[in-house]
Amino acid sequence: MLRKYHSNPYLHVLQWFIFMTASSVALPIVIGGLFHLSQDEIASLMQRTFFVVGLSSMLQAALGHRFPIVDGPAGSWVSVFVMMAGISVNQGHTAKEALQVLEGGLLMAGVLLFLLGITGLFYKLLNLFTPLVTNLFLFILSLQLSGVFLKGMFGLKAGQGAVDYGTILISLAVFVGVVFLNVKGKGWTRNYAVLLGITGGWVLQALAVGGVSSAGSASDAWIKLPDIWAWGFPQLNPGMAVTAALFTLILVSNLVAAITAAQQAVPRKELPGKDVYNRASLIAGVSHGISALFSAVGVVSLPVTASFIRMTGQTRRMPFIIACLALSAIALVPSIVHFLAQLPTSVASAVSLATFVQMTSNSFSSLSRVVQTQRQLTILGIGILVGAGFTLIAASPLPELPVVMQYAFGNGLLVATVVVMALERFWQTDPKLIVSN
Repeated sequence: MLRKYHSNPYLHVLQWFIFMTASSVALPIVIGGLFHLSQDEIASLMQRTFFVVGLSSMLQAALGHRFPIVDGPAGSWVSVFVMMAGISVNQGHTAKEALQVLEGGLLMAGVLLFLLGITGLFYKLLNLFTPLVTNLFLFILSLQLSGVFLKGMFGLKAGQGAVDYGTILISLAVFVGVVFLNVKGKGWTRNYAVLLGITGGWVLQALAVGGVSSAGSASDAWIKLPDIWAWGFPQLNPGMAVTAALFTLILVSNLVAAITAAQQAVPRKELPGKDVYNRASLIAGVSHGISALFSAVGVVSLPVTASFIRMTGQTRRMPFIIACLALSAIALVPSIVHFLAQLPTSVASAVSLATFVQMTSNSFSSLSRVVQTQRQLTILGIGILVGAGFTLIAASPLPELPVVMQYAFGNGLLVATVVVMALERFWQTDPKLIVSN
């Protein structure tokens, strides 16, 4: 049931703005740590990400699916960034070269999404994305990124042997606090658990180290436009081309899940038709092109937005669109972005891991309802083993494999999703129902 609030429209805009900011601030910092970016480079990445999040969310609300759904940094794209970080180390490439290839992957995925939308093929692909495929994808995504977030929480970096136990304790406190508020919190405390976790963890870390880090320097300019091709001109190799093509299927699944969740939170007289899905795909393609242009983390429609709508009753599009414009405008103010970029990586990682707890539990809950036959149970088992297995394999160098295979097998999420999708499609016989002992 939606909660009805009769507060002024300025509060509605503020609520959306805080939610979008909290959803966007952590992952750029995680990515910065992954590629060993400097404080100024992280601040620049955050600026570009904020700008893209605001612009993309506004385009979807106005021209795409027309729901108030936040387009935020995608955890699924982070898995590709993680894969590229590993491959670049194994092949002796620099971080800049790897990031240029990621730009090419974003651009190619954007072109494919645009073509799927403009040709109407997007809607025809929906049958491939069964509940089993979608929920297994969410589970494997959580499994794959949990290691990245835990390393960030513990302050573990390549070539660094020292462990800061104070940082670990603060990270664990933030993680437990956010999870507790998500489960037991009421009203605004639950709705803003992420923001409270970020603020509390940041304060504790500042007290522990004796103040906020002053690394890096904010631009002297009051206003600064985001850089174009900040990582250099995009590059594309066969391995990333294959990855981007396969990953587009995952982006389709994510977009469908977000629209379905939003439709349940914002009831309409008619269910979204093929025009809605095709428009959403077209705009998603444009958004990925914008992400590549501004060298930002790829953005996708976040299904978790539906939970925010249920908590606040914010179903109108206009306050949402104004908040999107405000976020893009804030991104042009270097002093604000530079301050946010000083959020400790350990705190950002702890908050990110906590947000994935709810997604993981939701995927388990959905799978328990979806898996009703021995066939489905077998497919689920295969998917989990393949996803976990290839995730572990990707942690070790695979120089003996061709580059294309390194890209394809370097991401357990991609492999598991494609395998389960194929099994769901071609294994049509339906054995006996599962009988509980």
